[in-house]
Amino acid sequence: MRTRLVNLRVPADVATGNGPDTVPADILIEGEKIAAVARVDERPGEAGERRIDLQDQLVIPGAVDGHVHFDDPGFTHRENFASGTRSAAAGGVTCVVDMPCTSLPPVTCRANLEAKLAVIEPKAHVDFMLWGGVSANSMDQPDWIAGLEQVVSEGVGAIKVYMLSGMETFRDLEADRIEEVLRETRRLGIPVGVHAEDRGLVLALTERLISEGANTPLDYADSRPAAGEVSAVSTLRDLCRRTGARVHVVHVGAGEALDIIASAHGEGLPLSGETCPHFLEFTREDLAAQGALLKTAPVVKTDADRERLWLGIANGDIQHVATDHAAGEWPGEKHTGSIWTDYGGVPGVELLLPYLYSEGYRKGRIGLARLVELVASAPASFFGVDSRKGALAPGFDADLAVIDEDASWTVSSEDMHNLNRYTPFEGRTLTGRVTATFVRGTRVFNRGAEGRETFGPPGFGRRVKRETMVSP
Repeated sequence: MRTRLVNLRVPADVATGNGPDTVPADILIEGEKIAAVARVDERPGEAGERRIDLQDQLVIPGAVDGHVHFDDPGFTHRENFASGTRSAAAGGVTCVVDMPCTSLPPVTCRANLEAKLAVIEPKAHVDFMLWGGVSANSMDQPDWIAGLEQVVSEGVGAIKVYMLSGMETFRDLEADRIEEVLRETRRLGIPVGVHAEDRGLVLALTERLISEGANTPLDYADSRPAAGEVSAVSTLRDLCRRTGARVHVVHVGAGEALDIIASAHGEGLPLSGETCPHFLEFTREDLAAQGALLKTAPVVKTDADRERLWLGIANGDIQHVATDHAAGEWPGEKHTGSIWTDYGGVPGVELLLPYLYSEGYRKGRIGLARLVELVASAPASFFGVDSRKGALAPGFDADLAVIDEDASWTVSSEDMHNLNRYTPFEGRTLTGRVTATFVRGTRVFNRGAEGRETFGPPGFGRRVKRETMVSP
């Protein structure tokens, strides 16, 4: 099957800084792959092609959200793979990378991975990868290295560890144990993503504040200060120096922690970081106003931290953006009567691309090419699938996000598609809206006239395995 998408625009080559951001083009799809991206005056023959008119809309590579918790199996009162990937499709995300810790059993060995796949593969609306993980639970077993080797051989995208975890089924690791993990992952050629907060500092502050009867959102914020991230990232920099392992700090929220990552770049260390839309949009003042609706870990911080993250988005200190999509059961888990027991996490996969397009590109903070890098090419490279995902180029999967650049719309939880529909972005007005999403050449989401929405079938999404390993 040959399909030609016509009457559209794609990002221009603006490396020189001259000319428009977009150019008119056609995209020719053969089977599941992009066959050509041609300017309209370079069209090849059209015999036997199915044509789809995209009405002068922008087409970019589908986004890769490298950090989602779809909770399946085990915690499906919060999210499941069907609802999570439907939400992804509605936001122009064509591939998600699901975390190993918020499913039962956690993905720490081949048997656990296979058990998870049996449940989620029939549900997926978009393509997906899996993280593998190492926890204190798994390291307490004599065969933990064998389990790690198994999940790496099965093609997980990266390995997740925690320096501070609230999950009994996936406990955190001390620095010496993280060093053990890093030496093994360097040998195996796979990166490690780390939840970086200083366990001792956070737990001591939490215990003191609770003992004093403190119970406001800002008390929770005070229990997880920027110093906790700074201390943890400093430790990771030192471990990176000692081991040479590829280390990635997930959901960076503190500007000073990003400074450490940036300085590590200057040393040539393989240390990187990602941030999330909620850290780019909100501060402590918003947490005080919204309460547990905006409770996350790490917590949102100051305006200065937010501005440093935006600078990192623009100058490359931040490698890519992911959402840490982690919905709690609404409203019960977000309104328990205490900020300390309210569930920490927000849904986000559906807003990743629209938010960065609107608040990043359209507000002049980043260029269109940088937007594509942040949500598509950079995460595809990190997870070792950049030979097939993350670019509008011949031979790549025809994963596409179609954006109506003129659409102005207001975020409403009622219009979202994940299982528990709440969002701290409620009422925010964004410019630019995803109107269609293609995965491997098939339209899996379409927003038509008068907002009518259609989705492709569950089970269409396929698992993607890591292809490129990190050189030791």
